[in-house]
Amino acid sequence: MQYFQDYMHGNVCFGCGTENPEGLQIKSYWEGDRAICIWESEKKYHGWANLMAGGIIATIIDCHCMGFAMADAYKREGRELDSLPAYRYATGTMNIKYLLPTPNNQPVKLIAWVTEVKGRKTVIQCEVWSGENKTAEAEVIGIRVFDSSKEEDKSSIFAEGK
Repeated sequence: MQYFQDYMHGNVCFGCGTENPEGLQIKSYWEGDRAICIWESEKKYHGWANLMAGGIIATIIDCHCMGFAMADAYKREGRELDSLPAYRYATGTMNIKYLLPTPNNQPVKLIAWVTEVKGRKTVIQCEVWSGENKTAEAEVIGIRVFDSSKEEDKSSIFAEGK
């Protein structure tokens, strides 16, 4: 399986950073034109007893969508995830609707797809599923904040190895 986050070198993010051993360690991958993430929570991420905390749900949506924005940009350019230039995205806005309580004792599945790309902006729809129930949905706007081919970005905090 080719996970988007494995190609985001130097990523120490709490939600998706492969270089953050105490983080959530989400992993996203392609399924057709959609991005999928299957994630299993832990007891320490309860909101109410046996229900996932809303902030954790927001974090996994955010990180899933930003990794997907990067992967989608590469795919639109016909490139592999390990090719240059390297891109990184940050959240511009995120609007989440919590539809049902999300159980904390079973895996959740995130499904995301792109609805618009305009310049550095990518608009993504994302759903959170617990078993057969859609428990949350979101619209997330990702902004490309780093492009390794741009001279002004080469000294950025997003540059490889920083």
